[in-house]
Amino acid sequence: MESSGKIVMGRYELGRLLGKGAFGKVHYAKNLQSNQGVAIKMMDKEKVLKVGLSEQVRREITTMRLVEHKSIVQLHEVMATRSKIYFVMEYMKGGELFEKVAKGGKLTEGVAHKYFQQLISAVDYCHSRGVYHRDLKPENLLLDENENLKVSDFGLSALSESKRQDGLLHTACGSPAYVAPEVICKGGYDGAKSDIWSCGVILFVLVAGYLPFQGLNLMEMYRKIEKGEFRCPGWVSQKLQKLLYKIMDPDPSKRISIQKIKESTWFRKGPGDTLTVKEPSENITTNAAPALGVRRKKNNQEDQKQLVVTNLNAFEIISLSTGFDLSGLFVEKENRKEARFTSEKPASAIVSKLEDVAKALNLRVRKKDNGVVKMQGRKEGRNGVLQFDSEIFEITPSYHVIKMKQTSGDSLEYQKLLDEGIRPALKEIVWAWHGDGDQQVHQA
Repeated sequence: MESSGKIVMGRYELGRLLGKGAFGKVHYAKNLQSNQGVAIKMMDKEKVLKVGLSEQVRREITTMRLVEHKSIVQLHEVMATRSKIYFVMEYMKGGELFEKVAKGGKLTEGVAHKYFQQLISAVDYCHSRGVYHRDLKPENLLLDENENLKVSDFGLSALSESKRQDGLLHTACGSPAYVAPEVICKGGYDGAKSDIWSCGVILFVLVAGYLPFQGLNLMEMYRKIEKGEFRCPGWVSQKLQKLLYKIMDPDPSKRISIQKIKESTWFRKGPGDTLTVKEPSENITTNAAPALGVRRKKNNQEDQKQLVVTNLNAFEIISLSTGFDLSGLFVEKENRKEARFTSEKPASAIVSKLEDVAKALNLRVRKKDNGVVKMQGRKEGRNGVLQFDSEIFEITPSYHVIKMKQTSGDSLEYQKLLDEGIRPALKEIVWAWHGDGDQQVHQA
């Protein structure tokens, strides 16, 4: 639809052309409801079907819905007409990392270090979800307005279920200059290890300004890749050279793992001697302290009197009831990050138990003025530091609802903490868990 010379597609107003490929093009667009800028990839259905890429498109949609990470381009939604398929994605103002290297040449080790940490964080996260990208290269690494790297284009990705009985992948794919030697050999290969190789080639290109494996023709380049024949330029630090040779080891069984990469000196410290560790937030205490979801005064003798929990009216009680919870209409079940339980214990007993659990699970506690307390992990996880809010609601003086909601970090790590740590530890005070498909009732 056209309005005042502008093309409007549903709630999106189409803007300038960002790029063009063999099967479609990418436009900048604006969400008319939120005013948010997005990128819309338009693909011609007939061309996709003609060259047999329909399975690849389905795979990309499935994969991008599985991965939600700060260093991965997000897929907002997919639309389709009789002739077109539209991918509405996060808009990356900084463009391709490839363009940055092509125009400016090699990057400093400091800048390359920042991008490589973000790349490894994203790839590690994908592997934890059983997703293997298989086409990692600078053209598929985009930069946002703050020059942060995000991985895109999962069209050639594979899932764990794609493995054959030998536990390996067998489809040879990827870009020749970045593909691992075991993929070239057309035998079975480990998707995680082949992705690690590609990350090494990318890192080399960032600091050298050229490809590590070159030849007069493709066969000569492949021969060098199979033998791992490359030489680091003299300006690359010894620590980084050591890491590059471990990443681009042609023997996948000897190739360094992502965990070992993250433990390496260069990855942790970068080109200088300063550790790249995030400073803790100002309000985080070193010991698990005040109660979850309640307000407490410092005077321990008056604790029970000073507890202030949220009283619920009838409408709020209904909204917390599983039968009236409508969030499932808008959010897929596996992506829900909220858990609720009821307790017949007094608020003071709930608070005491929650404090014990925080200490036992080595969690930091940060108190907020509105009676909500954030519990936070002490280490960086696959998707940042795990954090969740907890709040106690009073139905009657002897009956409470406690709501826990993840606010940041990795959802699988949160679910594991909830299932293996929090639920068992709270068993004595929980009457029933709610909203997770199967209510778990405990008779105190």
